[in-house]
Amino acid sequence: MDEVNVSAIQLNNTLSHNGQSNGIPQPPDSQTASEYIDEQLQQEADAREALPYAFDHCTQPLGSLRQNLYSCLTCRPPPASISEPYTAAAVCYSCSIACHGEHTLVELFNRRNFTCDCGTTRLPSTSPCTLRIDPATGLKGPVHSQPATEGNTYNQNFQNRFCGCGEVYDAHTEKGTMFQCLGLATQVDGGCGEDWWHPECVVGLGRNWARKDKSEHNQENGAATADDEDEDDAKAPPGFPQEEDFETFICYKCVNANPWIRRYAGSAGFLPPVYKGDVHHNVASEDANPALTEKPAGTNGQGKLASLDEVLSSPATSTPDLRDTSIATKKRKAEDTGDDLLSSSTDSKKVKTEPNNTCHYETLEEPASGHLSLFLREDFRDHMCRCPKCYPIISKHRQLLEEEESYEPPLSEDGEEGNRSAGTGSLLDRGEAALSNVDRVRAIEGVMVYNHLKDKVKDFLQPFAESGQAVGADDIKAYFEKLRGDEQGMKSAQTLVGGRGDSDGDNRREQSGY
Repeated sequence: MDEVNVSAIQLNNTLSHNGQSNGIPQPPDSQTASEYIDEQLQQEADAREALPYAFDHCTQPLGSLRQNLYSCLTCRPPPASISEPYTAAAVCYSCSIACHGEHTLVELFNRRNFTCDCGTTRLPSTSPCTLRIDPATGLKGPVHSQPATEGNTYNQNFQNRFCGCGEVYDAHTEKGTMFQCLGLATQVDGGCGEDWWHPECVVGLGRNWARKDKSEHNQENGAATADDEDEDDAKAPPGFPQEEDFETFICYKCVNANPWIRRYAGSAGFLPPVYKGDVHHNVASEDANPALTEKPAGTNGQGKLASLDEVLSSPATSTPDLRDTSIATKKRKAEDTGDDLLSSSTDSKKVKTEPNNTCHYETLEEPASGHLSLFLREDFRDHMCRCPKCYPIISKHRQLLEEEESYEPPLSEDGEEGNRSAGTGSLLDRGEAALSNVDRVRAIEGVMVYNHLKDKVKDFLQPFAESGQAVGADDIKAYFEKLRGDEQGMKSAQTLVGGRGDSDGDNRREQSGY
């Protein structure tokens, strides 16, 4: 057993857990060795609970993944207006801690088909990636100004704006639950790109509906209590389904970009359609609603999916959102390709079909026209038509065919030595990990300095261990103020705590450069 462990055991055995030892009252700001160690272990356990995954490897070498992303507002501050040019970027979980841990981050949660932007031209060179191997040196970090991945897609969330309302998100003031769209189209293609939505914006009531409704309620029944206000903030707006009734949802923007999916509304695996700006339609029962028999915007009235030109020419019963550019964007895309929604070629693909090779999509009810959102039950994928005609369309959106798996970094381990990640171990583990990354000469010098400092600290703690006196914050502060390499400083620091001076002297000196 080495001297450090022996000294720690002696000190721990000498000092009591309650701050008293040998009847000597301890300073109010003192802390025993045992208490300090327990506090550090608890802090490390809390850190592992808050950040359960190891963060010692960037996901960029793994390529495009569905993974948790974070947008760094410190490296890429958003412009004052959403219309101004902006270079969006996002980093993986590991880089958000190791490379941007002191920055202002926006958690975007899981996004599909994304490669980490850390260390690329999308972020300033002053914020390099410290986790990847620099090809020029062969060592880990810093890496910067590498070419950015072209396959990444971005939306307004990367500027900390969310929902169809485009509101800036503030975690301190935001109340209620937001829901992430399944994302059938990117923002460029007219969809939302897996945006997060306020329930009131999905049904078209706007962000002020709760405050307006609460104001009217208070005028009729008097001032509301704090409990009433919390209940009002948590309740769903009229026409919005209960959370336990659906697994995920597709916003009206993504539905407008893919009008063929409209007909699934109200079918097996899907809740009735939820219309934007038509609360009465949403809350009415499906059987009593004559609007369900109207000609929908996504069909041609003959039991078949409409072509894109027919969809674009169909009137909408609800007022369109001025920010919704899905129709114009989709029209431009159709003019460039000249394709109908269901004209995809299947001659070079192996088509997955149903046993009887029939299309049940043609038998689905036609929803009313207007901007509608779809709410999907857990088993909705079992009811998606996979006939030779429908499968090529659905297969473009793999999230409709199978549940997506998201990448998760390895869990941090707090077990045996050597199993901890570089970012989640103790301070000693982190020091050893950092020491292994420097060259041999610097490593030897660092070890020599550490051993010398260890001996100094041991000499300082020895009088406390012998007298049973707890080490206070002032004692430590005074000691390090005196610790300048001279014996007089050491003796003065020991005198402050009533310790004995070392009359024999100490021939060891500070290493050069310390």
